[in-house]
Amino acid sequence: METQPVHYHLGKFPPKELDWPKLIPLIGPASAGLARYDGLLSAIPNADVLLSPLTTQEAVLSAKIEGTRVTIGEVLEIEAGGESEAFTQTKRDEAEEVLNYRSAMLACVKEMERRPLSQQLLRTAHGMLMQGVRGQDKSPGRYRTEQNWIGFKGCSIEEASFVPVPPEHLMAGMDAWEHYLSSTHASDILVQLAILHVEFEALHPFMDGNGRLGRMLIPLFMYQRKLLTRPDFYMSGYLEINREEYQEKLRAVSRDGAWTDWCVFFLQGVKEQAAENASKAQAILALYDRVKELAVDLTRSQHAIRAVDFMFKTPIFSTPAFTSFSGIPKATANRILPLLRDGGILHTIREGRGSRPGLYIFRELLNIAEGKEAF
Repeated sequence: METQPVHYHLGKFPPKELDWPKLIPLIGPASAGLARYDGLLSAIPNADVLLSPLTTQEAVLSAKIEGTRVTIGEVLEIEAGGESEAFTQTKRDEAEEVLNYRSAMLACVKEMERRPLSQQLLRTAHGMLMQGVRGQDKSPGRYRTEQNWIGFKGCSIEEASFVPVPPEHLMAGMDAWEHYLSSTHASDILVQLAILHVEFEALHPFMDGNGRLGRMLIPLFMYQRKLLTRPDFYMSGYLEINREEYQEKLRAVSRDGAWTDWCVFFLQGVKEQAAENASKAQAILALYDRVKELAVDLTRSQHAIRAVDFMFKTPIFSTPAFTSFSGIPKATANRILPLLRDGGILHTIREGRGSRPGLYIFRELLNIAEGKEAF
């Protein structure tokens, strides 16, 4: 247990040396796992549709590291217009944070078609992340001008576990970080990414949302440096499962100069998550192929594939959403839905009554995203 706060490692970034003999045995397997996963990504025909639930799950887990408790099912049900009494205002606020993360991630990817990752791009993403949620009153998109600290809710700075860089050194710290971000001379790209992530978290440049933004940086950087053909790498599962070790390793960089130990932890995470992500992507692809055939048999409709694509992109949805946004003529859409439900592909969350529309769930897909039988 920390007895006093760990303070930011002023003047010690980037690290002057790393213990490469410790890192080299991990770099190969991490890079190979990432390459295998990227090969799979390249083969997925409509990845925007098929990987949509994994993108949402990444946002859920990234928020969970910071204490939220909302699940992917709750987020998607709230987004679809669910009215369950279990959805307290807190749940709805947490779901909004997750949806903001997803939107900010997609906006960054679009923006990166025109310009590279930069402080400016991250500030824009931060503004989106904070829109309409807790922290919206804490200067969204602008660097902090006062000291912040990390610790249990409501703790004083003396009780904090970590105190980031003082505000008067923040701008110089972010400029040094951006210089390192754009460097193409690093000995290894994944080690460079590990150092970028830990430094961003240690600088903690915003009053809120730093953790989520720092984790969003991981797939964006991989994408920019062409380690991935698409920025669909989901790292928060590993960081959430190992949350305490993650936070301790981050602190140890400032406290003990333990840059190499942090890089070991990060490279191990890339290797494990590459395998996990590949396994989920393969399972989703197999499910897609199977459900396409089944939907064609059940509906005998030329629109069956459109219905399946809609379900993969929106695994919890209302009847009006399906009839309006699936691209299927309304009368056909209304005929198809009960057939898909009776055929066991869809399940009803809420029956439609009067002006209240029915709500459907595509359970099998969400169970793959969760990595367990959660629905």
